Amino acid sequence: MKIRALQTADWVTVSRIYQTGMDTNLATFQTVCPPWGEWDNSHIVKCRLVAETGSVVIGWAAISHVSKRQVYAGVAEVSVYVDSFAQKSGVGTKLLHTLCHDAEKEGFWTLQSSILPENQASIRLHEKCGFRVVGYREKIGKDRFGIWRDSILMELRNSII
Repeated sequence: MKIRALQTADWVTVSRIYQTGMDTNLATFQTVCPPWGEWDNSHIVKCRLVAETGSVVIGWAAISHVSKRQVYAGVAEVSVYVDSFAQKSGVGTKLLHTLCHDAEKEGFWTLQSSILPENQASIRLHEKCGFRVVGYREKIGKDRFGIWRDSILMELRNSII
């Protein structure tokens, strides 16, 4: 398995993996994968990764700003998705470790992730990579079925602080 920078040509596979994650109703409140341009504009260019075996993309990770305010310039939201056939094989761990390292090099001092409590695999992954639970947000958003859902807020503080 190799980790490399995500490129525009990867979007077909990345968007399929993302949509598959959405369809589980465990990964995000978003229900439809956005078009490339929208996704591209909302994610930080220098911290976009894919994991691949051979020439097959099997997972991706990226960060996005949590706020446009300058005081939060070093705080980013993490996204990490692994294709269903490649889960539980270390892909997520390698992607998230690499993403955290790259984000720190780019000056991000805090990475956060909002995870649905039912997504225990994602919570364990983030804990394994050094994230800690900092909050519980009750009824923060509605899922694809219109049901209010809670989320666990996890964060990693980088050593540049």
